[in-house]
Amino acid sequence: QVQLVESGGGLVQAGGSLRLSCAASGSIFSINAMGWYRQAPGKQRELVATITSGGNTNYADSVKGRFTISRDNAKNTVCLQMNSLKPEDTGVYYCDALVVLVRARYEYRYWGQGTQVTVSS
Repeated sequence: QVQLVESGGGLVQAGGSLRLSCAASGSIFSINAMGWYRQAPGKQRELVATITSGGNTNYADSVKGRFTISRDNAKNTVCLQMNSLKPEDTGVYYCDALVVLVRARYEYRYWGQGTQVTVSS
């Protein structure tokens, strides 16, 4: 019922920047929260940053001060501005959303298919 489409991934050198975007579409009544997770080969998926509809944010300690999450509630879009990138930031970044569907009472979790971010040293 809901599709999340990520964009903005790519290859950058250490110290560079990337901006990821994720747009949600479908039978959406509201989105309570959106966020970004990442996963490197051989590692578990980890939280990067989240933001609620009210604008409250949460960041992994490893990205605080370097990444900024933002959202446009009217467009059901979330962005992740990534600055001062490090090789350790390399991985597949997944968009995540907690969505209340039209005519639904409860929220559901949806994931995008991911976008690759590679940071070279």
